[in-house]
Amino acid sequence: MNGGGSHSLGSSKRTQEKKLDSSAVLSTTSRLERRSDMGASITKVEALFRACVVVLLVLTACLVGTNAQTKVIAYITKKATYRDLTALESLVYIDVAVAAYSLLQLSRCTISAWFCKTIISYEQKNLAWVCFLLDQAVAYVVFAANTAALQAAMLAITGSKALQWMKLCNRYKRFCFQIGGSLFCGYVACFLLVVISCTSAFNVFRLYSPTKFMQLKQK
Repeated sequence: MNGGGSHSLGSSKRTQEKKLDSSAVLSTTSRLERRSDMGASITKVEALFRACVVVLLVLTACLVGTNAQTKVIAYITKKATYRDLTALESLVYIDVAVAAYSLLQLSRCTISAWFCKTIISYEQKNLAWVCFLLDQAVAYVVFAANTAALQAAMLAITGSKALQWMKLCNRYKRFCFQIGGSLFCGYVACFLLVVISCTSAFNVFRLYSPTKFMQLKQK
């Protein structure tokens, strides 16, 4: 009788262990699925923001680059273009370069969101750091280029007696309005680039332990 009882007790323990193992596997699987769904959602939002940045930067470059107005002043025909101000010319080149970079990142996000169904993994932490640093750099560069162009545009509006710079916007009104619209698009793109850099920061630092400095979390 004792032998039969111990056998039944042993089999009951094994059954319970199997149930615990199966429940642990199911819990891990569900947790991984939730993490994958969250990662896909974040990457899709990031892809949407990057697409908007590409559109806004291309629009800014086109508005500035194609902007020109001709006026007859004192019987002399004068044409205002973006090349008259170095800040505007630099803005066009910087916006085109950052738009190309954002298009490459958009391709990466699209592939990751719709095919890989995950965000950057532990094995890709170097890629996460590169994206984070580049996103930070382009956000600063675009903001600096827009601010320099805005400062030059303010000189065109108000003029400067000390620099012997006369007002231009009272003569080239359409030119100045178009520059103002392009700068507005540029600053909206700056805001989206800041949001994207925050997403890149999340992709990097989520891999590390919150309590131990620069130590990766356990997988």
